[in-house]
Amino acid sequence: MDRRRFLTTVATGTLGIISLSSLKDKEKMQKITILHTNDTHSHIDPFPENHRKYPNKGGVGRRKRLIEKIRSEEEQVLLLDSGDIFQGTPYFNMYGGELEMKVMSAMKYDAATMGNHDFDGGIDGFIRAMPHATFPFLCANYNFDNTELKNKTIPFKVFQKGGVKIGVFGVGVELDGLVPKHLYKDTVYQNPVEKANETANILKNELGCNLVVCLSHLGNVARLNDMSDKVLAAESKNIDLIIGAHTHTFMDKPEMHKNKEGKSVLVNQVGWAGLILGRVDFYFDRKGNPDVWASNWMHTTYDIA
Repeated sequence: MDRRRFLTTVATGTLGIISLSSLKDKEKMQKITILHTNDTHSHIDPFPENHRKYPNKGGVGRRKRLIEKIRSEEEQVLLLDSGDIFQGTPYFNMYGGELEMKVMSAMKYDAATMGNHDFDGGIDGFIRAMPHATFPFLCANYNFDNTELKNKTIPFKVFQKGGVKIGVFGVGVELDGLVPKHLYKDTVYQNPVEKANETANILKNELGCNLVVCLSHLGNVARLNDMSDKVLAAESKNIDLIIGAHTHTFMDKPEMHKNKEGKSVLVNQVGWAGLILGRVDFYFDRKGNPDVWASNWMHTTYDIA
């Protein structure tokens, strides 16, 4: 990540957008497109036309069409979610998460992590919904060994996209004080920074991933404790991109932070309710090094009728 030429405005240092025409030797570079959502909270339909803030915006049908459009334009795409898939509309109350899993499967999500509201139906409820998901749930800092979720989640997954290996893992917020104990049962919360660094080291140094992505449900700013994506970024090693959730933060563009080794980490989050589809494009040189990145192509899901 030291080699990455972060695209900045020289005068202000503000993160910027790169156009394909400005990339040198772009035909020799491998492009990876990462699409992401967070805190969709069972929002299947668009908001009603009389909604005060988001009239007729959102909806999984529009999101699906947008994702399909991007996939038709790009060769290598990953679609990820940072948790809180459940809770927020009567669909969850009626179907217990089954519908949410089905629509995400129809959109061909590659992976997701669990947020605190994904425990709202209890561990048993989550297990009942899981068979309808065609994608894995990545949880590196929740130990489910003493629960029915044992062996039903995995800490990380490696994706091969063209000549690039991408390691993706998930970390979750502390559940004690946030979720009733009877819902998460004997789930053991482990320090997310320690588990993130442990997992990222495996992905980067043992498995040789060119890019390491963390799906984080810690929040953009600290709430219950002192943990947040910013803290994770500053204390991390080997993580290139943190895709956040939990605080429903609408970010105009990714934030760039320095990790413990002085290397750059991107942090991004796209609000809630599926209103925004996040996008970060990475360009890799012929040796598989992430040489440049482009972002702020934040597609609203209501741009396509």
